[in-house]
Amino acid sequence: MLLELCEQLSVWAIPGVLLIVPVIGYLRKVKVYEAFIEGAGEGFHTAIRILPCLVAMLIAISIFRASGAMEACVAWMGPVLNVLGVPSDLVPLAIMRPLSGSGSLGLATELLNTYGPDSLIGRIASTVLASTDTTFYVLTVYFGAVGLSNPRYAVLVGVSGDVVSFLASVYICQLLFAH
Repeated sequence: MLLELCEQLSVWAIPGVLLIVPVIGYLRKVKVYEAFIEGAGEGFHTAIRILPCLVAMLIAISIFRASGAMEACVAWMGPVLNVLGVPSDLVPLAIMRPLSGSGSLGLATELLNTYGPDSLIGRIASTVLASTDTTFYVLTVYFGAVGLSNPRYAVLVGVSGDVVSFLASVYICQLLFAH
């Protein structure tokens, strides 16, 4: 009953929001179409402003992977993470997740195809994808959008959050699913 209700709500949520927003704007006497056109124009200018940042980040990720630096990080971090109980197959995912969403999704898909979605590694990989973020992508987009060039502590805080989320994902999945 509750599941069916949630499924129906999820189907109608976006069309409902798309209908409610213009109706509320009309009731508040906002020129909805003109406001939409103005917002879309600002979005286009923001996209143009962050494009160089995205290109730089994608090139840096490509160089990181093509140079063999990722394999060197895996070789360096693997023994340390094995001591903490982290399966070595998850190390590339831990490194790639803060850098690229599509790259980490590709690695997780490879793990799911190899070990299966109900395996411990598959469950940990799925939990890591859901509980961590693409920190460098987010910083690039948001900081590029507002023209901020010095991230100060944001990188340290974001990567720290990713490390804690990764280790917590491994710990919780091992606690729940390792029998």
